[in-house]
Amino acid sequence: MRKLLPLIGTPSDSHPGGRSAMTCRFRCGDACFHEVPNTSSNEYVGDVIAGALSRRSMMRAAAVVTVAAAGAGAVGVAQAPQAAAVPAAAAREAARSKSKGARGLRFAPVAPNTADAVTVPDGYRQNVVIRWGEPILRGAPAFDPEKQSAKAQAGQFGYNCDFLALLPLPGERGRQLLVANHEYTDEVLMFRGYDAANPTREQVEIAWAAHGLSAVVVEEDRRSGRLTAVSRHQLNRRVTATTEFRLTGPVAGSDLVKTSADPSGTKVLGTLNNCSGGVTPWGTTLHGEENFNQYFANSSRATDKRYGIGTGATERKWERFDKRFDVAQEPNEVHRFGYVVEFDPYDPASTPRKHTALGRFKHEAATVRLTHDGRPVVYSGDDERFDYFYKFVSSKRMKHGTSRSVREHNLSLLDEGTLYVAKLTGDSPAIEIDGTGKLPNDGEFDGSGQWIPLATATAKGAVSHVEGMTAEEVFVFTRLAGDKVGATKMDRPEDIEPNPVTGKVYVALTNNSNRGVGANPKADEANPRHANKHGHVLELTERWNRPESTKFAWSLFLVAGDPEDPATYFAGFPKEGVSPISCPDNVAFDPYGNLWISTDGAQLGSHDGLFGVATRGERRGELKQFLTVPKGAETCGPIIQERRVLVAVQHPGEIDGASVEKPASTWPDGPGTYVRPAVVSVWRADGCDIGV
Repeated sequence: MRKLLPLIGTPSDSHPGGRSAMTCRFRCGDACFHEVPNTSSNEYVGDVIAGALSRRSMMRAAAVVTVAAAGAGAVGVAQAPQAAAVPAAAAREAARSKSKGARGLRFAPVAPNTADAVTVPDGYRQNVVIRWGEPILRGAPAFDPEKQSAKAQAGQFGYNCDFLALLPLPGERGRQLLVANHEYTDEVLMFRGYDAANPTREQVEIAWAAHGLSAVVVEEDRRSGRLTAVSRHQLNRRVTATTEFRLTGPVAGSDLVKTSADPSGTKVLGTLNNCSGGVTPWGTTLHGEENFNQYFANSSRATDKRYGIGTGATERKWERFDKRFDVAQEPNEVHRFGYVVEFDPYDPASTPRKHTALGRFKHEAATVRLTHDGRPVVYSGDDERFDYFYKFVSSKRMKHGTSRSVREHNLSLLDEGTLYVAKLTGDSPAIEIDGTGKLPNDGEFDGSGQWIPLATATAKGAVSHVEGMTAEEVFVFTRLAGDKVGATKMDRPEDIEPNPVTGKVYVALTNNSNRGVGANPKADEANPRHANKHGHVLELTERWNRPESTKFAWSLFLVAGDPEDPATYFAGFPKEGVSPISCPDNVAFDPYGNLWISTDGAQLGSHDGLFGVATRGERRGELKQFLTVPKGAETCGPIIQERRVLVAVQHPGEIDGASVEKPASTWPDGPGTYVRPAVVSVWRADGCDIGV
């Protein structure tokens, strides 16, 4: 086991994307330290600027927003004090910024900072909606980390919240239904005296219960703007690593997914490492199983190696307590993870589904757009260096209504259709792409692309479009299918989401420090920088603006980093007027079509945050930082409503060497308490709409 190093000032260069060793261990199973799983010769899409930016450079870039943000509230949520008074000069600058900004983005940007707090703009307020361990089911006890049990955790809000969805609750005024992913657990921050080499069964079972999903009703206080959880509501629900799921689509019943515990190949216990997701037009939520590989031990197969599954013991040692996590004993169990989960939050008795027709890989997202005739199209990224992004086009039309038969029909929409993978081509000569991020002579990184079909699932069976692979193999070993058809290697495709106003599709590519390093693929027009530490955002325009189209145009909307670095690009907007940004991850849209970007592992010396950027009009590319999160945390699951912004503050205090006994953060409840992942709500103090 690698020795954990203490944090000294800024993230260690030895951990790609600015993550701590602890994050690499618990969130993705040290994926960046494993051999790159994709060894195919397919074209590689992105390269990052070589060399870290200096602290001095970061501070120069921060000066763009420091004056405007002088009155911004860098506050710990537990105290939630009123915002400090704004100096006159800063107030005038903030007013000018507000008057000039795109609608929805008229706020004084928050300056880069390292406060152990959620920092929001001047004139905004915040509160914690719900924390890890708060009881949400009837009979669940109050949170007591010193007396925690698996039974208690199964009735409490789970750990490390990621994707968030807020759904309407008809008939209950002022209330909505919040759905949250619980991606993974940080045992060293959950259990006092945790011994990573020898976890106890009780600790493992608590961790199983802390994974999965939560559904909890939330209520707005109209006088203060606060949003709080309603404990023990009839719709509140927990889904864990031991909840029964239904396997649906072309792989259900296949010999590839049958196990000794489930010879039918249709029933799976639990969901793991749910990262980003989406909301369907028919009222359900989708959840992508991402770094599932880290939970499975003792593999020796080439197909497993392509997914990053190790040959030895796992970090958490779950295989000691349940043989299904030991590939040597249960070789097919791992084939039952890595799918998109569909969850019906309005029916607490429903069985969640894993849709195999959407392919098996490290799903980062699952966002939906309807075709003109009502068929859902689902976009998803495979969060791995040099891997691909995909879409699924259903062959069935959505029905409207709330009857049981309508809901059952809509729950089957993602079981029939065609799965595609993306291939991109640049339109500039290769000699003009030198790996520094310098724009080619036509002034833009852009080109064309096509969606290559992999397999089609129908009610009568499935057909493979990949030579040498059966349809079942395509849906189970989707990465290998992408390799065979020559898909474009990307720099960690994360969240993918269509803009509800324009229809354009945005792909967050977080980073890839291996681009152009050694024998790895070099820069190309879609990934124009070597040693890509800061990432970029891709903008797709599908032919005729129809999501079922198999062709698209693409351009780099944003090339992240210090605005003073010549290799950065902000859709052509003047760089002296934008906030510095690094490592885009989750994305969302506000009612005006602005793109909101949360970051993970920022490499500019500041904590991660949430940013808004205009996607059209004269201010296209104007990017402003809306908030930052506490020490060691990642910004996840943004929801942007007219009068409210929600974020999931994931893994606060997750810094090398941290533990219960030696916490690196005291958020959200202050010294002497356990650091706890939580959901935060932000609103304007005057009750008006966000950013107008």
